[in-house]
Amino acid sequence: MAFDIPLTVVGSINADITATTERLPGAGETVGGGRLTRSPGGKGANQAAAGARLGAATRMVGAVGADAEGETMRQALRSAGVDLAHVATVDSETGTALIMVDAAGENQIAVCEGANAHVSISGVEFDEHDTVLAQLEISLDTVAQAARRCRGYFALNAAPAMPLPTELIERADLIIVNETEYELIPELADAALVAVTYGSKGSAMLVRGEQVAFADAVRTTPVNTVGAGDAFCAALVIALRGGLSHEEALRAANAVGAAVVRDPAAQPELRPLEHYVS
Repeated sequence: MAFDIPLTVVGSINADITATTERLPGAGETVGGGRLTRSPGGKGANQAAAGARLGAATRMVGAVGADAEGETMRQALRSAGVDLAHVATVDSETGTALIMVDAAGENQIAVCEGANAHVSISGVEFDEHDTVLAQLEISLDTVAQAARRCRGYFALNAAPAMPLPTELIERADLIIVNETEYELIPELADAALVAVTYGSKGSAMLVRGEQVAFADAVRTTPVNTVGAGDAFCAALVIALRGGLSHEEALRAANAVGAAVVRDPAAQPELRPLEHYVS
């Protein structure tokens, strides 16, 4: 199998500010004893970094601010091997995600979009060999434009959940969601191909709402679940485009996700995808 596919990720780039505490606070509650970390993140950037480290020839279409965080985000993607020719520097602060993580790895996230509101595909060329992966942390109009402009394979990670236009659902070759997002977007029952993740239970592939493949999760002890779903998305798309069956691709993506939850970073080091294929 060849996994060095051309992958274009259209999406968000964020600076993650993470507070790790023994447990997550309830409404109106303050929890002390936290540990603060800063790291590169954003669903788009996480997927691009994972894609490049898994072996795909990956380029990122996104935007950062003309600030220190923007340069740090660029450097993180550059070190992962991502092509940054279409990452714009705009007159806005770099996007920021405020994250709380508990001792079991569960999280709460608030996102301030900043420069992500200015992501544009103007000037980006697509051809029939492209695989495009987008998410919903940027303008839905920009995602729809990318879907229309894409002449090859278009995959959408429909997160965070929101109503989707019929045009986008019909254009997508693959839509990836978690079980909560699948419930919140009922129109996905009519989609051609949907991958649904179920956390520690595993993941499934659905065709027009009917399950056609399932793969058990890899048992592991999570440290941080931030970024695991993004790496799963990148791995699944690359695996399918590399010729794996639905079940084989799910197993490989589950293995990649398990590797990420064992690492506190949202963009950890990964081995080439063939290492995770069983």
